[in-house]
Order: sequence, then structure tokens, then C-alpha cells
Amino acid sequence: MKILVCISHVPDTTAKINFTNGDTEFDANGVQFVINPNDEFGLTRAIWFKEQAGATVTVVNVGGPDAEATLRKALAIGADEAIRVNATPIDGFFVAKQLAEVVKTGGYDLVIAGKESLDYNGAMVPGMLAGLTGYDFVNGCIKLDVTGSDVTAVREIDGGKETISAKLPLVIAGQKGLVEEKDLRIPNMRGIMQARTKALTILEPVAANATTKAVKFEKPAPKSAVKLISPDNLDELVNLLHNEAKVI
Repeated sequence: MKILVCISHVPDTTAKINFTNGDTEFDANGVQFVINPNDEFGLTRAIWFKEQAGATVTVVNVGGPDAEATLRKALAIGADEAIRVNATPIDGFFVAKQLAEVVKTGGYDLVIAGKESLDYNGAMVPGMLAGLTGYDFVNGCIKLDVTGSDVTAVREIDGGKETISAKLPLVIAGQKGLVEEKDLRIPNMRGIMQARTKALTILEPVAANATTKAVKFEKPAPKSAVKLISPDNLDELVNLLHNEAKVI
């Protein structure tokens, strides 16, 4: 089984985010980047298939040279090879188009992507990728088992979970629950050394027009100051909750 894991290169959630050029561009200066957490769950599951069923695992990213450190980390975790499409990920459709070309050229049986990236939270790419490749698609996947070409997947739905059966080839959008957090892999020294010798292929992008454009970014409004109310003044507390906070 050939598995392709889509890797997003995203800012660490602890990083301080700023914007430049009139709040129209993200400022990457001083920001530490990591593997998108939803993608890391998918990568860990793919490595499990490699160890238990002899699958081959390729990771792919659409991005610039700065993303190669993130791909090398994925290789250190256990992926066999990496692909970087040498293009700025300008929007979801553009990224999906590049990934679709990699899928078609490589003939992958299973494509694992994160449900969404933790920077833009678009949740668009996996579904568009499935549409462009003609593969079936499972969204919000929290459990995945493959036997031959038969797939059993569990996905989150409103108010519960749904177990479905499918056939390869397949695209899944994974998330927390696909593996347990305790099972996530931390690269060890041996993995880091091996990653240096594994193939990292750079591909030029195929022609694709962006369908969306970021007009402006805006940070959430800062939290207002805390008001302390005496425990003996319940009337004032009710008044503030009702008329100012408007929660009752």
C-alpha cells in the first residue's frame, strides 16, 4: 500500500502572531514553524501501517524552502521519502491542485490529510483533493483500519460517531483521535540521522489559478478588564451579567 501524507507547515500555537503591509500579510519573522497537529495524527497512523503492514509512506508539502525542516522532521519520525512542491500555498484550491498532480503521478492508494490546518482553519483542501482525483472521501476521520483494499473508518458527526466502509483508493481528512496523543512520535537521534539520507524531491507547480484572496487580517479584540463584585452584592452581579455581558 502506498500512502501519501499531506503536511502543512504552520506556526507553533505558542507563537506571537503579527501582520504587515496594512494587515494584509502574515509576518513570519521570529515565528517557529511545526507540523500541523492534525497532519501529525495522520502521519503517525501512516507509520503504524508501515510497521504493521509494510506500507510505504511519502510526505508532501506545497511551500517554499523554509518548509523543508518540517519535512525532514516527518522523515525523522519515519516517513520513507518527502516531496516539496515549490510554490507559495496561496489558497486552498491552488494547494489541492498541486497535491492532486502528485497523487495522480505517484499512484497512491491512501491519501491522509489533516482535517484543517491550525493557521487558516480552512478545512477545504482534503475535500477538493478528493474531487480532483476522483477518490472517495472520509471527513473528520478518528479511526482508520485497512485490510487489503477494504477500509473501515470512523468519523465524527453531529452528536455522535459514524462507522463506514470504503474501498481504496481513498482520501481521508484526519484529526485528533486518529491516534492517541501519547502515541505521537518524537524523532530520536537515529531517525534524525536517517532523515538526512532520505530522498526529498522538489517539484515545480502545475498551472492553477487561485480562487480566493486574503484581503485583510485582524486579531481578536483584547479581553476587557475583569470586574470584581462583592459576594454580598448579587443584584449588581445579575445586572452586569444581563445588561453588560448579555449572557442571561
